[in-house]
Amino acid sequence: MKVNEIFYSLQGEGRYTGTAAVFLRLSGCNTRCPFCDTDHQSGKQMTEREILQTISHYPTRHIVITGGEPTMQLTASFTQMLHEAGYFTQIETNGSLPLPEGCEIDWITCSPKNLPIKIQRIDEVKVLFDIADKDNTERISRYGNIKAKEYRLQPLDASMTLEGDALTEQNKRNLEATIQFILDNPKWKLSLQTHKIINVR
Repeated sequence: MKVNEIFYSLQGEGRYTGTAAVFLRLSGCNTRCPFCDTDHQSGKQMTEREILQTISHYPTRHIVITGGEPTMQLTASFTQMLHEAGYFTQIETNGSLPLPEGCEIDWITCSPKNLPIKIQRIDEVKVLFDIADKDNTERISRYGNIKAKEYRLQPLDASMTLEGDALTEQNKRNLEATIQFILDNPKWKLSLQTHKIINVR
């Protein structure tokens, strides 16, 4: 597998916010989102056994496999290896690719990116709320029809395109509009990037 990075932190978003987790960021993605804050193309090749050995140094048994797009590299043998070692497996995916045959994942967080959804199961839909997107409401409504256990809205952090007072104002407006949308549509729950708020990885 080509690995971008492995690090230990708190899960900052979604259902498992606040959970100690080891993050395995795999390289490569099949989309080019303008708001992406990850240099996910670089990395080094590691065997599945080397990855397991590296993550075993951390005390948690919760692993978040992300990217890039993790389904491009996941294998059934790796997920089996993780479960045999006692790990709870979570992936963060755009949902545009199916899980490779035989892969067993405990919790699937899907953040759709305007591509057809092909992943076989979704536990949590996480959608970015962006008031600058003229199709924002229609897009959220469309993703709200995806079958899942939980639905979360996350205000878009505009730091990839703005800075200074303009950034502060845009992020404030995004948050306020996200909260109002959830109050009007209580199917959705608020997801914040708490790792940015508390300044951890």
